[in-house]
Amino acid sequence: MQMKLIAALLLCGVFYGRGVAAAEHVECDLLVVGGNEAGVAAAIQAARLGVPRIVLVNDIEWLGGQFSAEGVGCIDEWTTYRGKRVNFPRSGMFLEIIRAIRQRNSEKYGLTNPGNAWCGTETIEPAEAADIFKRLIAPYLHEPSNKASQSAKTGRITYLRPWEPIRVEVQNGAIRAVEFAKPLDSTADQSATAERLTVQAKLTIDCSDWGDVVRLSGAKYAAGPDEKSRFSEPNAPEGPLTDNRNEMNPLSWCVVLREAGRDSTIKPPVGYDPRNFSGLDKIPPFVDTAMTEGIYTPGGWCIYTHRRLVDRWHNGLPIGTEKTFLNWPNQDYPIYDFPKRVAEALDATESNASQKNLVDMTPAQRRIVFEDAKRHSLGLLLYLQTKVHDRVGDYPQSFRYMELTDEFGTPDRLPPKPYIREALRLEALYMLREQDIRAADRNPHWARSMVPDAVFGFQFNIDFHPTRRKFLTSGPDAKAGPWQFVHTASRNWHTDTDRAMLPLRSLVPIERDGLIGSSKNIGVSSLVSSALRVHGQMVLCGQASGTLAWLCLRENLQPRDVASNWLLIRELQHRLVRSVNGAPGVLLWPYHDLSPEDLHFEAVNLLAARGIWPGDAESLDFEPYQPVKRGELATILTRAAGHSAVPVSAPKLEALKASADKPADWQALADGLKELGIKPNAGLTQGGPAAEVRSSLQRHELARILWAHLKDIPERLPDVSNYLRPQHDTDGDGIADLNDPLPLTAVKTP
Repeated sequence: MQMKLIAALLLCGVFYGRGVAAAEHVECDLLVVGGNEAGVAAAIQAARLGVPRIVLVNDIEWLGGQFSAEGVGCIDEWTTYRGKRVNFPRSGMFLEIIRAIRQRNSEKYGLTNPGNAWCGTETIEPAEAADIFKRLIAPYLHEPSNKASQSAKTGRITYLRPWEPIRVEVQNGAIRAVEFAKPLDSTADQSATAERLTVQAKLTIDCSDWGDVVRLSGAKYAAGPDEKSRFSEPNAPEGPLTDNRNEMNPLSWCVVLREAGRDSTIKPPVGYDPRNFSGLDKIPPFVDTAMTEGIYTPGGWCIYTHRRLVDRWHNGLPIGTEKTFLNWPNQDYPIYDFPKRVAEALDATESNASQKNLVDMTPAQRRIVFEDAKRHSLGLLLYLQTKVHDRVGDYPQSFRYMELTDEFGTPDRLPPKPYIREALRLEALYMLREQDIRAADRNPHWARSMVPDAVFGFQFNIDFHPTRRKFLTSGPDAKAGPWQFVHTASRNWHTDTDRAMLPLRSLVPIERDGLIGSSKNIGVSSLVSSALRVHGQMVLCGQASGTLAWLCLRENLQPRDVASNWLLIRELQHRLVRSVNGAPGVLLWPYHDLSPEDLHFEAVNLLAARGIWPGDAESLDFEPYQPVKRGELATILTRAAGHSAVPVSAPKLEALKASADKPADWQALADGLKELGIKPNAGLTQGGPAAEVRSSLQRHELARILWAHLKDIPERLPDVSNYLRPQHDTDGDGIADLNDPLPLTAVKTP
């Protein structure tokens, strides 16, 4: 009877527990695998849009990924704007999270930004971030209750943990179900039979750390470098790939420290060798700075302030609140060419397991790698507490007087997960590649490929941490000795990029149905993955995949069907920009001065996405309150005629071009709309006391008025009946749709 009750609760979604009984079966509309920032965003977005039965499965207790479980509490979001490093414009659920972080810090410390960190304005302690994500998802969780006061909860999400995917059931080319097992401790008998859970879903989003659902489903994917012959990327290796075939952006096990006020030197981890960390001898461990000049100022660069979470010294906070964390290149852990003890432990589980890519390893094999990455990070901490302390001398902020925080609840006081920079890459309907986003210099402009099916805008440099290791001794046992990182010329952190957009196509598998890629498991090259991996980007990626899932389920279509239907693509973009439940909309075209609070936010985004009013090549700003010139108005209206199914008769547009540099007024816009066969609203032409004020047409006014007139007019498109079919070239530019970032525009791209 008890088992039947549990099963019934599961089928109804009324379950919020650590697990279920062995071999249970759950049915739902949408399965989201992975509780990182993308997984949470995907589940919440789908719930807000009305998907009735959502199951979110996580392999650990904590939600929030980089923000929390990975310990990266200083948030990466920088871009370059007018020669300065600043934050990339925030939007969507990422903006919600930033607001929650600021509120939490304000409540706790009286400051929204207590960290004064070198590489980020926003900081949050990992446990606080985990609680923020818990509260963010709480209104959408099923919780058994008979209280009428709780009836307002939508209760669409069932959160189950801890479970790891072990098998995917595929029928007729589509994912039907995912089977999970309880994680086994590294000390447990790996042959033991774990508890099992099967979730049957109409649609699955893979937000897992390593793309396990994609891999287990048999969907095509890649891991490791792409040879230059694959995408013709300038910085890709020529090949053939040999021992570096598994080279990826390294993982790091973050070390979160708090002020102890006493000697807190740790015990040497197994295999500790100070030669691993001698590179720290030329780096300042601490600089006394409040970072008042802003992020990335040279005077504040040091190990301590690099990602400081709470600066109590300069903020006048109580003793003991000081907190920082280590995420320094010397602790980066390359994930191939392993040290001897790691390779031997891997090979003991399976012949040549040490030669596998990390994404192809079993969870138990990955844990062997993770344990050594932890030891490496603890070795860096010990070196700072001993060798560096002795070199610099005694001072209050010495790492010797910092202790491992206990907020994670783990036996070793380390985060439950490593900081993951690169995972499996889904083979998708379009693979975003280096030449799509690469910039000519350090000042970003618009990317070469501003894709028409954008789901969010982004910009971050192609940023590889050290991907290789150099063993410091020679001979047959060299790999049993110390090693240091190697940063290569082509996989570094200084390849510049422009402001770009992720296409919807990059979320959709090229050959597997019932599946949506998300988090880092998306259709990008290895090089692009290094520029598309940080906190905010992954939140928006999850939000986009949740929106796509909602549309697929509503229409009873597969993701590839939505990705090839331009009416539905535009609806999806509209839903992202407008969002739902009063939440901030998502920035598609990444203007720097465009905020979700702006009344013109929706119009500007969607006019740009359709190619009617794309960004000015000379500016990253929309400049909403600048006047519109008559020539610019004529160009925009001409594009509107080309993109919308309206008749084209344009003598008055030609007249506007003849006086191109003069300011346009509302009457000129009204006349232009008439030329397109559109009856302008009366407000454009009426006189009266406000007529003089209205005579000057500003950019935000043009955007709102034009979009109001165009949004319900069918879009003019080329013949898209065979769009995205193999070898088909919709725009006739000689590039097949599946390789064309701009499939509706006949523009030659390198």
